[in-house]
Amino acid sequence: MPKSQMVDPQQMRKSGKIEFQSIPVNQYQKSVKQELSRYTPVDLKRIQRDMVVIRTFETMLNEIKLRGAWLGVEYMHAGPAHLSLGQEAAAVGQAYHLDIADHIYGSHRSHGEILAKGLSAIQKLDDQRLMSIMKNYFDGQCLRIVEKDASGSVKDLAVDFLIYGTLAEIFGREAGFNKGMGGSMHAFFPPFGIYPNNAIVGGSGDISVGAALYKKINRKNGIVIGNIGDASSACGPVWEGICLATMDQYKKLWAEPYRGGLPLILNFVNNFYGMGGQTCGETMGYEVLARLGAGVNPEQMHAERIDGYNPLAVADAILRKKEILAKGDGPVLLDTITYRYSGHSPSDQGSYREKSEVEAWQAHDPITGFADELIKAKVCTKEDIENIHKTIEGVVLKACKKAVDLTISPRADLKKANGLLDRTMFSNQKIESMEPGRKPETLMSIADNPRVKSLVEKSRSAFDANGQRLKDSKCVVFRDAIFEAVIDQFYKDPTLVAYGEENRDWGGAFAVYRGLTEALPYHRLFNSPISEGAIVGSACGYALEGGRALVELMYCDFMGRAGDELFNQLCKWQSMSGGLLKMPVVLRVSVGSKYGAQHSQDWSSICAHIPGLKAVFPATPYDAKGLMYSALTGTDPVVFFESQRLYGIAEEFVAGGIPTGYYEVPFGEPAIRKTGKDLTILTIGATLYRAMKAAKELEEKYGINCEVIDARSIVPFDYTMVLESVKKTRKILLTSDACERGSYLHTMASKITQLAFDELDAPPVVVGAKNWITPPDEIEDAFFPFPSDMLDAVHEHILPLKGYSVKRDCSAKELIRRDTEAL
Repeated sequence: MPKSQMVDPQQMRKSGKIEFQSIPVNQYQKSVKQELSRYTPVDLKRIQRDMVVIRTFETMLNEIKLRGAWLGVEYMHAGPAHLSLGQEAAAVGQAYHLDIADHIYGSHRSHGEILAKGLSAIQKLDDQRLMSIMKNYFDGQCLRIVEKDASGSVKDLAVDFLIYGTLAEIFGREAGFNKGMGGSMHAFFPPFGIYPNNAIVGGSGDISVGAALYKKINRKNGIVIGNIGDASSACGPVWEGICLATMDQYKKLWAEPYRGGLPLILNFVNNFYGMGGQTCGETMGYEVLARLGAGVNPEQMHAERIDGYNPLAVADAILRKKEILAKGDGPVLLDTITYRYSGHSPSDQGSYREKSEVEAWQAHDPITGFADELIKAKVCTKEDIENIHKTIEGVVLKACKKAVDLTISPRADLKKANGLLDRTMFSNQKIESMEPGRKPETLMSIADNPRVKSLVEKSRSAFDANGQRLKDSKCVVFRDAIFEAVIDQFYKDPTLVAYGEENRDWGGAFAVYRGLTEALPYHRLFNSPISEGAIVGSACGYALEGGRALVELMYCDFMGRAGDELFNQLCKWQSMSGGLLKMPVVLRVSVGSKYGAQHSQDWSSICAHIPGLKAVFPATPYDAKGLMYSALTGTDPVVFFESQRLYGIAEEFVAGGIPTGYYEVPFGEPAIRKTGKDLTILTIGATLYRAMKAAKELEEKYGINCEVIDARSIVPFDYTMVLESVKKTRKILLTSDACERGSYLHTMASKITQLAFDELDAPPVVVGAKNWITPPDEIEDAFFPFPSDMLDAVHEHILPLKGYSVKRDCSAKELIRRDTEAL
């Protein structure tokens, strides 16, 4: 919504037509002999060797999966193995011209890409750097196993390291590249530019966009390639990622030197099948996948179909596309055709395709075909080719013997206290700047910011010096508190970016970001497409590369549009990396109250259920600022819940109000808002204020002195304070705006019962919203928990209130009825 760009009705209503350019299809036609001016015989033989490494490695895996043995090595591998037999040329050709700073992200079928990129990196790194990488990677655990019987050069050792580390990871061994926690579909090795491979079809489609954003915004060398299958072209995250990757603003609104397209190649590894569905002719309608680029931007994403059965054709395309990216004219879409001989996985019987089809492709086999070309061009002899196969078979066999031997390659002991996953679900670090020493780019000093100036004039507390309640308009309120933490961190962490729907110019949802547009250049604060999946997925990729992202979905309800990215990606890569990677991403979502069924839901319980996510829900301005500081200096993914009811409230609980400077509210620590001795009330989010009213009524009318505790944090949560309170009061009521069924309050109630059973005089009682859709604002008091609902629950289930009349039936009989009728 930049004012600099007028939407001119004269222009928009003008008649005309759209012209499309032709899209190249398999244009590369050079022979090996013709390419001898570009590649030496040694180069060409290395390409052949690299393809043989992949074929031998995956043949070994296939035999082990199908028969439990390969060349006398017996092993039963129960895990997955999605093989790329037949696709070797596509992987090797792509990797050949990539540098270490060029990063690849892949799919569930990426063993070949791991090996190809790794072999390419080994060739480009000098011996000293290679030894440093191997010695320092997880303290040299993998190297120690490999070097015991190593022979030859440092590069030979590095090849052994690559093959063993990949196989050990596939077999779930602790010496694997990700300590066995990634496995076949998620293995990766960042020092060689091999970034996470993804078991979710199309999962790298938006993550790779975020990785490219990181390189662009932080001016890092290299490009990013997202390797995804042809079937992923139907996936929402891929389309959303394409939309985010091709935004006009990169080339029209971002200032120099940031102006220009993303350094990204979205490479569709097109083997014509998505499991058993044939994308060409059955499940898709594009006929030629490269056609997709035509509808995205005027450059048509420089889309091209290339012959992935010829490694030199792929290598040529990568060189040409890298030149386009270097000019700032990306991104690029490649349709790399290839074919997998094996099924989707070894258990796939291939009933969906004829044997003759497989045989037809095998007749064009890239490895035997390229070998014949090498011999024909007198680059090598048939004997040379045979020696390559023999040598590689020995290398893979040596790695296989070590990887299957539990005395050499043990698995991580996950049952012991503080085991691997205990240590790696979260990194739990405090890092103020993800790139110390680099100055953050801003447009003005923080002191000159108009909103910062306006807040100086306001009270930082809800009360004046005489204890009189001020109007909220005279105070620094909840939205201001979040703003103060956010803008401060933008001046400390140069990698910090904020984006989402209506972040720039508009001032952010509910005016939280008002004042940021004046302070920050476009590349640090920008509007995204309405693509919730890509917003979260790209933030994941941005963080995997080493940056910090603050992204916003506006409404909590919109998390459903980003379900995979939030529940399958953001939360898992720290642990699937074996603790190697960090995920400093803060996702802001607001919980509505007056916008009806699709804009007023509290989904905090869903986030709490997902391992690997932290979730906080501040209810006061003091906590909003302190928790935001904690989130923006942490290294873990945080879902930051904000109630729309609270954006305009001032600080009522903390003496002195909201501090002007930096402070943290630690995750996991609840706060006592009112002390008491007869009943504990534990709240999450905005119900704190209704609970305070209920506590006042209980005390004034019924003599029940309540202790009110604000959870503040959902995951993590320290129960110590609550248990101490329950020991004193012997009764507890829990309340939040989330629907009662499946609410995280029930988990808390269960835990309290388990840990304080002997201290309780009554069962913990949960008061949540009704298990309905959220009704219109005019009648939502029938839906959300209000003080009368809390008093009803106390009277019926905890402590009868003398003279009290229940406002709404919540008896045991009524609760049973409601559950029976799914209400």
